[in-house]
Amino acid sequence: MSATSTFTVTVPATTANLGPGFDCIGAALSLYNSFQFSLLEPSATEKLKITVTGAEAAKVKTDDSNLAYVAFVKLYDRLNQSPPPVAIHIHMEVPLARGLGSSATAIVGGLVGANELAGKPLSQVEVMQLAIELEGHPDNVVPAFLGGCRLAASNTPGSSCQICDIPWHPDIVPVVAIPDFELSTAEARRVLPADYSRADAIFNAAHLGLLVRALATGDRDWLRCALDDKIHQPYRQSLIRGYQAVQEAALNAGACGMVISGAGPTLLALTDVTNADAVVREMAAAWAEFGVKADVRAISLDTQGAIISG
Repeated sequence: MSATSTFTVTVPATTANLGPGFDCIGAALSLYNSFQFSLLEPSATEKLKITVTGAEAAKVKTDDSNLAYVAFVKLYDRLNQSPPPVAIHIHMEVPLARGLGSSATAIVGGLVGANELAGKPLSQVEVMQLAIELEGHPDNVVPAFLGGCRLAASNTPGSSCQICDIPWHPDIVPVVAIPDFELSTAEARRVLPADYSRADAIFNAAHLGLLVRALATGDRDWLRCALDDKIHQPYRQSLIRGYQAVQEAALNAGACGMVISGAGPTLLALTDVTNADAVVREMAAAWAEFGVKADVRAISLDTQGAIISG
């Protein structure tokens, strides 16, 4: 690749957990961050130049602690090479700390960008494994990288994951309700118990199995039941102001169910095309009653994952 070439990596937002699929299932959504890479001249005085535009751009670090650049360097470390001087322009559409995988977009964007600049020495599987290492779990980075809805399972901690695609019926419409407050993943992890009962484990195993079939078939009764969970949502609801009211509003408007997106505070309702507008309107109105301004919209499943364009 010549020193003058510039390309962009576009990476979708993701929603993880989907109720009972805690830390193992995630889906890519049609909301994107983009990362434009340009090589700087080797003689340039600065080795890194990061610029950011779009939503919450002011909150994104522009030094070598920027997560996309950390991922970029990680790939070159894996190759035992020094990273080249690079300019990265980030355009943000995925809000930070809202449970929509903004960190996964940065990790995937940085790794894919570095692999492209280095001449694609690593395979897709190797780049994805690096992404899982950096993020610590696969549920966001895998769909961000591959697109679609994905289930990831590994036999032992640290071993490579088996990635399984989950068919998503076209009648199922995701509605995201993104509030104007943040919730850190660390805080959302802190409220979870260290141990669970056998009954709760069985409950989630059954509901995850049903969820996979409900997503594939679009069966509304199955989906209504499948989105229930005993592992993380009962403990995290208290961190999200107005949760119960927003859930009630979504169900009354015709949604099959509502879950916490990732660690929250974004809430995700699954509905059909007929009820999507009503679900959007009622979720926003319910949160407004609590003084929460929310960006609520019906979006679609992204099926492409990370893409490189010239």
